[in-house]
Amino acid sequence: MYEKNVGNSTNILSIAQIAVMSAIICVATFTIKIPTYTGYVHIGDSMVLLSVVLLGRKKSIVASAIGMGLTDILSGYIAWAPFTIIIKAIMAYIAGKIIYRKNINENRIRVKLIGFILAGIWMVIGYYFAGIIISKFILFENVTLNQAFLISLKEIPSNMVQAIVGIAIAIPVSELLKKSKLIKA
Repeated sequence: MYEKNVGNSTNILSIAQIAVMSAIICVATFTIKIPTYTGYVHIGDSMVLLSVVLLGRKKSIVASAIGMGLTDILSGYIAWAPFTIIIKAIMAYIAGKIIYRKNINENRIRVKLIGFILAGIWMVIGYYFAGIIISKFILFENVTLNQAFLISLKEIPSNMVQAIVGIAIAIPVSELLKKSKLIKA
């Protein structure tokens, strides 16, 4: 899955890989959805993290942004979509940047775990600040900025659970795929 762009066939393959992974991310997010105060908790983050392992950094950024952005749009959370696209793209970037560092002599599982944890921390922080903006300017009338900061705090525990579940699924699945020789990382 780690081909260099040699010609049109590789570009078409890359587009197909991104499209399939975007669809998998979207479907995984729709599979289990637990409503929360301002959105929902899902297992789609496991596929965002897995996309980094399967597709590499660049393709996973695009697939994660498309898959999760599409999910918000189809779920009726259109106001969240721009934030989700940015947050999930950066989430994939962070995980990929750590996992695919040059000259890694460490245990690959530990490197994935570190990358996934830092990506999860970013996701929690990103959605906290997105929640502030959404609360202040879209969800509620006459909310002060201080109130928006407090309202957004309510989503931190569910986003933490979402990140932990995503990591707990992505690590063993990526290791199983590695043992099957389908992936390199």
